[in-house]
Amino acid sequence: MTARALQQPTSLKIASGSFLAIWSVIAAFPIFWITVMSFKSPVDAFDSNPLNVIFGPETVADGNGLSLFDIVLGVVLIFFVIRLCMQRLPALVERHSPGGWLVLGWIIAAALAGVAVIFLFLGVFPVVSNVVNPLLGPLGTAVLGATTEHYYTVWFERGFANNFANSLIVTAGVVTVSLTVGTLAGYGLARSGSVLAFWLLIIALIFRALPHSVLVAGYLPVFISSSEWLAPILGENAPTLYGKPIAVIAVLVAINQPFTIWMLRSFFSNIPADLDEAARVDGCSHFKAFRLVIMPVMWPGVITTGLFSFLLAYNDFLVTSLLLDASNQTMVPAIAGMFNRETTTTDQVVAVAAAVSITAPLFLLVMVFQRQIVSGLTAGAVKG
Repeated sequence: MTARALQQPTSLKIASGSFLAIWSVIAAFPIFWITVMSFKSPVDAFDSNPLNVIFGPETVADGNGLSLFDIVLGVVLIFFVIRLCMQRLPALVERHSPGGWLVLGWIIAAALAGVAVIFLFLGVFPVVSNVVNPLLGPLGTAVLGATTEHYYTVWFERGFANNFANSLIVTAGVVTVSLTVGTLAGYGLARSGSVLAFWLLIIALIFRALPHSVLVAGYLPVFISSSEWLAPILGENAPTLYGKPIAVIAVLVAINQPFTIWMLRSFFSNIPADLDEAARVDGCSHFKAFRLVIMPVMWPGVITTGLFSFLLAYNDFLVTSLLLDASNQTMVPAIAGMFNRETTTTDQVVAVAAAVSITAPLFLLVMVFQRQIVSGLTAGAVKG
């Protein structure tokens, strides 16, 4: 039971609950609304009547809709998918991942979970629906308009799959480099009591505060002239880095690395130095003690920091739009381009479907890693 002195008064509970509810509605409503629009025909998606947008009468009239059975089945599937990702999947990963390969196990689990969700909702669900609905009479009649044609258009006809692949390349590169450098630097700075370590952290903080446009402007001449600079080493086939994902990875790592070092240094500071000393007494080198003793304790902090690095690269607009050409563009600038150049209502709904698509990996990551994120944030916030 909560101590009486720590109990909140009823008025404070009502006020905090009300603010939380209002914030949730304000934050969730845009995502909910564009998601509903993306599954409707253009006439329903931009209808002035909100009920028509939600129920989609024109979409149903076009032969695209969900019955009561489909809605119940979809809710049940979503419930079990969320429950599996948040409760069963973490235990399975920790049980079956060999020692020292926990991160790889999480990456494989997240990828398999994404493939399973896609197969379940785009493969199994339509088959079951088409077989069962004709047998249910009124319960199998479409009552809620829904179509996936806009998603098919944007992913397969508009080439959005290429933008998704480019986003994966950029985010994987940024997360890998940031965590590799950040863990080593954070560990070294956490175990160093020198004045130099303090000033390195201050310089990193100042560097993190610089506007992103300053870094892009500074790197731009280097990337444009990279073929001339690399010619003495690689010869006439020296590549131009401008327009390539590696240029974006370099700039985003430069932007993100100070934050990564600060955050990981905080996590390492919460791990007692006695663990290092005990490993050294048992015969481990400094790096072996770091790899076999410290890192297993650090996984929640590494995963939390990696998630922030992922979000920076995944959601970036300025750097990717300035440094990548059209063939290597990532998803966020590609979506902005769709909204800027599309004029018909059909094209606008397709752009909305693309915008909704980029939120799915974020929800999947949060569901899969939610335990590590919570424990990592708690470890970083409380000095133990």
